Order: sequence, then structure tokens, then C-alpha cells
Amino acid sequence: MAQQDWWRSAVIYQVYVRSFADGDGDGTGDLAGVRARLPYLAELGVDALWFNPWYLSPMKDGGYDVADYRAIDPAFGTLAEAEKLIAEARELGIRTIVDIVPNHVSDQHPWFQAALKAGPGSPERELFHFRRGRGPHGELPPNDWPSQFVGSTEPVWTRLPDGDWYLHLFTPEQPDLNWAHPAVRQEHEDILRFWFERGVAGVRIDSAALLAKDPDLPDLATAPHPHPFVDRDELHDVYRSWRAVADEYGGVFVGEVWLPDTERFARYLRPDELHTAFNFSFLSCPWDAERLRTSIETTLAEHAPVGAPATWVLCNHDITRTVTRYGRTDTGFDFAAKAFGTPSDLALGTRRARAAALLSLALPGAVYVYQGEELGLPEAEIPRERIEDPMHFRSGGTDPGRDGCRVPLPWTADAPHAGFGGEPWLPQPDGWAAYAADRQAADPASMLALYREAIRLRPAFGEGPLTWLPAPEGMLAFTRDTGVRCLVNLADAPAELPAHSRVLLASGPLDPRGRLPKDTAIWLRA
Repeated sequence: MAQQDWWRSAVIYQVYVRSFADGDGDGTGDLAGVRARLPYLAELGVDALWFNPWYLSPMKDGGYDVADYRAIDPAFGTLAEAEKLIAEARELGIRTIVDIVPNHVSDQHPWFQAALKAGPGSPERELFHFRRGRGPHGELPPNDWPSQFVGSTEPVWTRLPDGDWYLHLFTPEQPDLNWAHPAVRQEHEDILRFWFERGVAGVRIDSAALLAKDPDLPDLATAPHPHPFVDRDELHDVYRSWRAVADEYGGVFVGEVWLPDTERFARYLRPDELHTAFNFSFLSCPWDAERLRTSIETTLAEHAPVGAPATWVLCNHDITRTVTRYGRTDTGFDFAAKAFGTPSDLALGTRRARAAALLSLALPGAVYVYQGEELGLPEAEIPRERIEDPMHFRSGGTDPGRDGCRVPLPWTADAPHAGFGGEPWLPQPDGWAAYAADRQAADPASMLALYREAIRLRPAFGEGPLTWLPAPEGMLAFTRDTGVRCLVNLADAPAELPAHSRVLLASGPLDPRGRLPKDTAIWLRA
């Protein structure tokens, strides 16, 4: 594949900096920690690193409340250090993707601070969504829009002492920008150029379908089609202008786009808009052969008309970790269904997660690996008094939040705090050291060894499309243009293997009769 098309089949590793590696011993992951672990990432074999926001932030929502896009938060390091990291990774053949959060900024951002000081009706407030309230004295919110934190009953409007209300689809500390204002558009194009000029290869766009708002801000209950703040047509003009900027630098985009309408989803991936988008259908799909096949087929079909590659994601910084999810009775994922104390069979979940790793890495397109997935980390249950995620608090304490998949990584089994650094900002569970990277690197049967070998062998599938093969019920079987096959057994009984010349890799041992056991995947050369 041409070098400029690297993103079409890349393995991209997601780095949640705060929990990756602590280089200065203060308990918070930082860029020094990432730089020290670049050899580990190179040995893993990934093509790029996607960094969650590393910008200056009050950290009211894990860094997704950005106060300055041109500065690195001091907890993580400096801009000069970020530039070194980008360059050092590139020397190892690893590109860098940064996160942009265009829907909102922090309430500490200079623009919002200026808007607060300027008062009602000022030009500064036009950069956001300020409105007078309803009711006889303006005491009611301007509309009935719901929070974007699932399960939250808190309003998306906050009233100021001067009588104005401002919109925030997430927390009050994250005021929404007014994307109808030309200064907002210009600022973000300038931010893109700022980071492309520092060597980043791509940009991931947070909440990419939420930016544009109906200027009348109508009630959701009475708003005509289209939706007043999701997937509005004017968004596409924004992304066409962004694409022109990216094309100047050879950069790429990946959008966080959650849409049930496959045709409208594909519009974001037209040749003059975004390059790729996250595949949430596959991520949330239960461990079920028929539903997985449907998800794969639907994903490939919705990308085909616009010629965009699919992306395959098992987990990220918001989603219950794969090992835990696949060990539960309900193996799918739904934010609304999250609850404290949900039991999980981790041995079963690990077996399925190993098979899912081979499945996702065999599919055509790009694959995202969230940090710690390659170590087989389970979801941690965080003590209530240590939870930091605003999703938990805005649910009234019923949602455990997302901190359980953000626990700092274990690097060295025999070191304090499993080699992460100082005492971690989130507590590591008992037994966390058993998952340490150094221990797994020495074990050929470990999850880390499986990921390393799978990423190394992945090019054997070639760049061609997927072709399904005949298979018994409960089995997924397909090949690509090279004839290498992937088989995943989700049936209750072991499955006979087809004729083949060589086993390239298996997620677990075959049974004594050479059959593929339940919840096991295998790559075969015909």
C-alpha cells in the first residue's frame, strides 16, 4: 500500500496519557512516560498513536474540557516535549494522531472568560450559545435539550447572575461553541494547522456530529426534522473546509460519529470530508456469531459507496474493557445499562477477548487498540470515594462511570505500583501486577505475545476485500485476497478445521483431536 494511504489498514494504539506511564513520579501519566515506553510500542508493532487530549485543562472531564489547544497541560509536560515525542515516535515508524474537541471548550478558556465579563448581548457571547430564559422572570431554561451523558437528568443550561443562560451539552464546565460564528471556524482551522506543522499525522474529532445547532434552539419535543443538534447538514461544510487544511499537510481525520442511519453516517466519509470514523456498531456488539457477522457486513456495506476503510474497535477510554464485558451474561455494551457490581467470569472473558483480537485484526480496514487491551486488563471497580468521572456524579451516583477502564497500566510486576510510577491517580486493584508488561513479555502464551504476533502477521491477509466462507452455525469464517483464512468458533461444540497448509496463529490451543474449541479463533494458510 502507498505510504500516503497508511491509515487505510493501520493498527492505531490509543494512549490515555494520564494512565499510560508516569515519568516524574507524581502519580499522573505524562509525556516523559510515553517517550520512555516508545520502544515497547514499536515492538508491539503499531503504526500510529492516538492521544486523548493532552492540552491545558482543569480536568473536569478527563481533559475533554480544553482551556488552550496550543499548550500542553503541565501535568503531562510541555509543548517542546510533545514535539520531541512526535519526532521520536516518527523515527520508530510510528505516527501521531491528536484529539480535537470542537463542540465545546473549558469554562476557563479565554473566550468564555471574556464572555462572562462582557455581559448580555456582547459580541464575546456570540461565540457561545447564550440566551435569556423562559418563564415570567427568565427562571426556566431556554429549551428542553437532554444531557449527552447517558443517564444524567441534570440540565444542559446554566444560569448566570446577570440572567443569561449558556448551553453545555456535557458538563457546566464545558460550554458549547457557536459554530455558526466565523471566528469559531477560523480558530479551529488555525489549531489544525498548528498541530500539522508540528508533525502530527492525523486528528481524531470528538463528538463530531454535535457541533452545529439549530439557530432557533427549539425544544427537542417539538423540533421538526432534522434534529436540532445532532447530524445537521451544515456540519459537512465545516468538514470540507477541514479536509482542505488536512490535504495541505497530508493529514488524516477520524471522526467520533454515533449515528443509527448508515446512509447519513457514510456522508461524513465522502472523499472531500473525513477519512475514517469509529465503528461503534462493532464495539458494542455482543459475543454472538450472527450479530457479529451482521455488524461486519453492515459496516463494510456502509463504507463501500464512499470508498472509505472501516475501523474496528473493541474498547476505548469510555467503554467497559473487553475482558470484563465478554465475561458477563450480557456481552454487548450500552451506557444506559452500566451498573455497580455486575458479575463477570474473567477466564471466559479473556478467552473471548483473545479470539476477538484475532477477529478484528483479520478484518479489512484500520484497527484501534486501547492501551491495556494488549495486556488483557479487566475493568476495575473503583471505590466510590475515589471516582472522578463526571458521568458518575451527573447520574446521581447510579452509573459507575468510566474510570474503571482508565486505571493506570502495570508495567513491572515487582515494582511499586506495578511500575507505573508514583502512587497512581486512580487506585490499581489487588493483583494488578499479574498483568504487568514485563511478565507477559516473557510468556509466549500471554495476551501481549498474542497481540505482538497477530500484528506482525496481519499483512498476510493482504489488502483485499473480505469473502465469507461456508461454515457451520455459530462459526465465523472468511478469507481475503491472499487466501489466508480467519475462523472464529462461537458455537457450543468444537469445530473441525478445513484443509490447510499451515496454522499461522491461534488464540488458544486446539483440542486433543485438532479441533477449534468454543470461543477460539485461528488464522490458517490454505
